[in-house]
Amino acid sequence: MERRQFSGAMQGRNLRFLGGGDGARKRQAQVGFLLLEHFSLPAFTQALDTLVTANLIRSDAFLTCTFSLDGESVTSDLGLVICPGAALAVASLAQLDLLVVCGGLRTPLRASPELTRLLVLAGEKGVALAGLWNGAWFLGQAGLLDGYRCAVHPENRAALAEIAQLSDVTSESFMVDRDRFTAASPTGAFNMVLEWIDALYGRELVEAIVDILAFEESRFRRTRPALHEKLSEPLREAINLMSANIEEPLSQEQLASYVGRSKRQIERLFQQQLGTTPVRYYLELRVTESRRLLQHSDLPMSEVSLACGFVSPSHFSKCYTSFYGYPPSKEVRHGYVKSTKKP
Repeated sequence: MERRQFSGAMQGRNLRFLGGGDGARKRQAQVGFLLLEHFSLPAFTQALDTLVTANLIRSDAFLTCTFSLDGESVTSDLGLVICPGAALAVASLAQLDLLVVCGGLRTPLRASPELTRLLVLAGEKGVALAGLWNGAWFLGQAGLLDGYRCAVHPENRAALAEIAQLSDVTSESFMVDRDRFTAASPTGAFNMVLEWIDALYGRELVEAIVDILAFEESRFRRTRPALHEKLSEPLREAINLMSANIEEPLSQEQLASYVGRSKRQIERLFQQQLGTTPVRYYLELRVTESRRLLQHSDLPMSEVSLACGFVSPSHFSKCYTSFYGYPPSKEVRHGYVKSTKKP
């Protein structure tokens, strides 16, 4: 059977199941984390976990390493002691694509000539620079945020604005401005790294990462495709209706009626903004949902077929195989969510 490809709208949600490891960018991107005393462990792990998860989808896409200024262990804000891989040195900078300065609520805002020198050298070598929590203060102190927008924890916003008067210190949880990436919180760190990955590999990999890390969303609830902020309101409404009507799919006429548009107008919206048709999108949505149920429930295949709106188990099997390359009977059954049916 000839394999079918998911459209761009649903490709990201299924990327890790389709062997999507061959990206256009072949060189492994290297990320260095400079751990300052009392750095925010949650912000650091959010950023690191995002990169590690990306490697589960695109094998060896990123290499990560940790540094301290002297190579000695560093105590995080939670009191856990982390032993970095090495001291940050000039030789280290040549290998890096991104250097992340990891600060925290109790990280002293104290200028270090050696750190300033290394950060300036990194900028001159074209290394993208990032700051977590109050890490942006050290970038600003080195003059590396002049003309840039940035984010920093609210406790340090005034201090950064004072020392980096040529930068725009925002109240956002994260900010990406060209080759400067800053985050004020753990959630901001997560989104900041996603933006960097998006620039390297595109939105499909980002959506695949989110699908893994958004645990409750991807494993216990119905699939909700990430909606691009530029989607029109009628299209958003149509997609929400599809997501809410998986078991008994709406006809195209019903969908158009509920949205208040003609069938032709709905088709045009899907084609223009998602590059696919409503029928194709609905099928991909149901197939993706069936994969989630197979993996994370103990429902028999016949009930999964019914729950996802397929007219028969044979039709379900054919559709599933055409997208994933193997029949639903071969899907890994983790069985995390037990059905409530009595034996």
